[in-house]
Amino acid sequence: MHTGDFNWALIPSFLAALDRGSLMAAARTLDTSQPTVGRHIGELEAQLGVVLFERTGRGLVPTAHAHRLAEAARSMSGAADQLARQASGAQLEARGTVRISASQPVTCVLLPPLLRQMRELHPDIQIELVSSNAVSNLLQREADIALRMVRPDQSSLVAKRVGRVTIGTFAHRDYLRRRGTPRVPTDLLVHDLVGNDRNTDILRGFAAMGFPLQREDFAVRTDDLNAYQAAVTSGLGVGFLARYAVRENPELVPLLPMLDIPPLP
Repeated sequence: MHTGDFNWALIPSFLAALDRGSLMAAARTLDTSQPTVGRHIGELEAQLGVVLFERTGRGLVPTAHAHRLAEAARSMSGAADQLARQASGAQLEARGTVRISASQPVTCVLLPPLLRQMRELHPDIQIELVSSNAVSNLLQREADIALRMVRPDQSSLVAKRVGRVTIGTFAHRDYLRRRGTPRVPTDLLVHDLVGNDRNTDILRGFAAMGFPLQREDFAVRTDDLNAYQAAVTSGLGVGFLARYAVRENPELVPLLPMLDIPPLP
């Protein structure tokens, strides 16, 4: 017999009959009928040209041919299972595009080294980076993943706290050489301050310290996080920056460690 003529679909009935000892029990195991199992075994015997079972009143007695076939059949069955698992794993292999939205410092400083590691592990994933300080509407698929400093209020979104961002007070060495170094918080009131335009976070922070400043008390004002950091880095004044964003810049000097600025989640 040519191996190409062999009907592997008959093997489950054969193994069930071998393991269960009767056509009836094999049929129950396979959720089929007793005549169907009997027919499958008959076809298999005809294809192989050997007798696989002696039929007795007490059931089926396997022959030596049956035991030899069972060894090969179980090996084949295991290989088929492994092939199916590999095929399933291939389908589950991460691929496609992921759109990530995050603030400018996060997309420029924090994410690139992490994304490089991820791309090495999952080369079939492409990344779309949205550098934005706005809270993207994930429900409208503006992004698949958003890294934000506020917890989303849409109940259908899955949110996980991944860390916290600590904020410090910094100024460039050149600015401090020109204007002196603030030693206590009240010294800030006579320094050039870098603040926000419409965002009120820094104003509220000063108010919490007992300093009710106005927008006009800030020498430079911008809501753009990259522009804000550039202003401080250029020596325009004292500003408040995420520590991770300045750790590679030795020209920025940390100031006023006693200032208790709440970290951002």
